[in-house]
Amino acid sequence: MEKKILITGGTGFIGTILCRELVNKGYGLTVLSRQPADTVRALCGRVEATSDLKLLEGHQGYHAVINLAGEGIADKRWTASRKQALRDSRIGVTRTLADVCKSWQSPPEVLVSGSAVGYYGDQGDHLVTEDTHPHPEFTHELCRDWEQAALPLEELGTRVCLCRTGIVTDRGGGFLQRMILPFRLGLGGRLGNGQQYMPWVHRDDVVSGLIWMLENPHAKGAYNMVSPNPATNREFTKTLGKVVHRPTVFPAPAPVLKLVLGEMAGLLLTGQKAVPAKLQHEGFRFKYAELEPALADSVAG
Repeated sequence: MEKKILITGGTGFIGTILCRELVNKGYGLTVLSRQPADTVRALCGRVEATSDLKLLEGHQGYHAVINLAGEGIADKRWTASRKQALRDSRIGVTRTLADVCKSWQSPPEVLVSGSAVGYYGDQGDHLVTEDTHPHPEFTHELCRDWEQAALPLEELGTRVCLCRTGIVTDRGGGFLQRMILPFRLGLGGRLGNGQQYMPWVHRDDVVSGLIWMLENPHAKGAYNMVSPNPATNREFTKTLGKVVHRPTVFPAPAPVLKLVLGEMAGLLLTGQKAVPAKLQHEGFRFKYAELEPALADSVAG
């Protein structure tokens, strides 16, 4: 019998590739999206679309739920209203999702719910595993509350995995799309002093990791979805310049970034030396463990 999965955020940078992989594996998908159904299918493949989670109240249930909903954290300056929109698009949607799942005739066997390594806040050069104590700041509070909204499903017997994703690289979107033009023009450079860590990960590994959490019956709890080899911003900058064959001699000074971006500059000037300790311990294999091959693939074409 075809196993059915409900996905939020299925039309996003990670979700579109994930949906197509799951369809190819024989799963039946329902994608929550505000976009027209034809657009959803054009992006995600042979899927059903729904525009409102509450339309699924009282449903007989899905085998699994993958929750990737959330507005881009770096899309706009962090005003008070923007912070609230970020919370609503993550925490609000996840709470509604949990309530809808509780109304089903059968609860999902597994919920894989998005989060981010921003959970840990600024960690300097300390090695960050899933057991690291977080630094209190906006990104930690956002991710903490996001995760807490998913955990009540454990009371129904659902296996809950929390995917703390790093900075995702690949062509056609994500943060790299904003960086690549100045780098191709030879105008790229480090951010601030360049010593902050960038916990990067290739999109192919994120998709494989989400499917691994979905299908591995022993997977549970929080996972750092990052490469085994975190890089400093200086190292990342130098490697990106190398793969596009351009110099990287135009740094962006920290005071300028703070002036332009306000509090959001912290996303660029601080970071986490995060590693995927649990994923590696439990046997997950990365396709792109090294930065240079990941960036070369991400900027190809």
